[in-house]
Amino acid sequence: MFVGRREFLHWSTRTAGASLITGLIGTGAEELGAGAFQQLRPLSGQTAPITDDERRARIAKAQRLMVENKIDAIYLEGGSSLFYFTGVRWGNSERMFAAVIPAKGEIAQISWITPKFEEARARELIRFGKDIRAWEEDESPYRVVAGIFKDRGIRTGRIGMEERVRFFLFDGIRQEAKQLEYTSADPVTAGCRMIKSPAEIALLQRANDITLEAFKNAAATLKEGMTQFEFGAQVRAAFSALGSSGSALIGFGEYTAFPHGSIQPQKLKVGDVVLMDGGCAVEGYQADITRTFVFGKPTPRQRDIWNLERKAQDAAFAAAKPGATCEAVDAAARKVITDAGFGPDYQVPGLPHRTGHGIGLDGHEWTNFVRGNKTKLLPGMCFSDEPMIAIYGEFGIRLEDCLYITEDGARFFTKQSASIDQPFG
Repeated sequence: MFVGRREFLHWSTRTAGASLITGLIGTGAEELGAGAFQQLRPLSGQTAPITDDERRARIAKAQRLMVENKIDAIYLEGGSSLFYFTGVRWGNSERMFAAVIPAKGEIAQISWITPKFEEARARELIRFGKDIRAWEEDESPYRVVAGIFKDRGIRTGRIGMEERVRFFLFDGIRQEAKQLEYTSADPVTAGCRMIKSPAEIALLQRANDITLEAFKNAAATLKEGMTQFEFGAQVRAAFSALGSSGSALIGFGEYTAFPHGSIQPQKLKVGDVVLMDGGCAVEGYQADITRTFVFGKPTPRQRDIWNLERKAQDAAFAAAKPGATCEAVDAAARKVITDAGFGPDYQVPGLPHRTGHGIGLDGHEWTNFVRGNKTKLLPGMCFSDEPMIAIYGEFGIRLEDCLYITEDGARFFTKQSASIDQPFG
C-alpha cells in the first residue's frame, strides 16, 4: 500500500525501517550491515521494454474509445498516461508541454505543444506524431492548442482532459476554445490502462521479484536499537545492489498500526512488530509489497492477529475472479476481519482502508477493491491485495502482494508470506 496516485504522497520519499524474525535474523544481526549487500547482483534475465508497435496499438484503442464515448480528442501533459501512449517522459513545470491525440486520423496527426527553446530536445524524444508546434516565451500555448483543435476539424464537440492535467492549463485552453465542451478523459485513459498486456505483466513481475529480494536481504540487517531511518537506508542500499532504485515505508512496534507510517522517532526493540511497505519500478511499472513480522519471538497475540490477516488476504484473493465485482473482493476480506470481532466497517481496531488498489505505471491506479465499486474484474487487471488489521497503541499487521487477473482467476506476482516466522516464503 505504498502511497501514490490521488494521495500524492510518494513512498519513495518516505523513511523506512524493518526487522526480520526468529531463525532468519532473530536479534543477532549486529555483524550484518551494508556490507551484506556486497554479494548482491542484479537478478538474472532481462525483461523487454514496451515496443513501439504496442504503443501504436494503445493509441488505436484510445481512438476507438474516444469514438465510443463521443470524445473528439484527448489532451495529455507530462505524466504516466503520456508515457503510456507515446513513451515520452517529461517533467512538468509552469511551461506547457503536451500532446493532443485526436479521435480520428493517422498517428502522424498526433500534435505536440512544446516551448520553443525545448523544441530540439522534444524532437529527440517524440516518436509518434509529426505535428510539433513550438511557442515562444511571449506567446500563448493555449492559443496553440486551440489552433490544433481547429486544424483537426474540431469546431464543436468534446475534449477529454487526462486526470493529472493541472487546472491552470485546462482553464487557459477552455478560455481560448470556448465553443468546445470539456470532460474527463478517464473512459479513454483508464479504459486502456486498466487492462495490462503480457509485456506489462512481465515488467510488473520483474519489479515485484526485485522488491521481494531487496526486502529479504535488507531484513537480514536488522539489529536492536536501529532506527526506522537507518533501516530505510538499508532498504535503499539493497535495491541499489540489485541494480534498482526503490524504498520502503517502515514502522516498528505500536507505529505499525499507522497505515502510512508515523513521524515519531523509533528504535527497534526485541519483540517489536516490524512493517515494511514499498517497491521499485521497472520501465516505469511499479511493485508494491508489504511484509510484517516480529523482531524476536512472536507473542501468541501477535501470531493470532497475523494469522487472521493472512486469512483475510486469502479471502480477497479467492474472491478476485473474472466477472466478480471489485466491491466483492473488499467484502470478502472485510468479513473475515469483522467476523473475528474487529471493526465493523472502517473502525479500528480493524481494517481502516480499502482492500486494494489498481497498479501499473502508477503505484495507485484505477480501479480499487472498495465498497461501492461495481466494476467487474477482467483478465489483465492488476491490483494490490492488502487488507490490514490496525490496533492503535498495540501494533498493526498488513500483508500485501499484488495480483493479476487471468481467465482462470487471480495470480499473485509474489509468493505470500508463509507465516509470521517466515515472511519471505
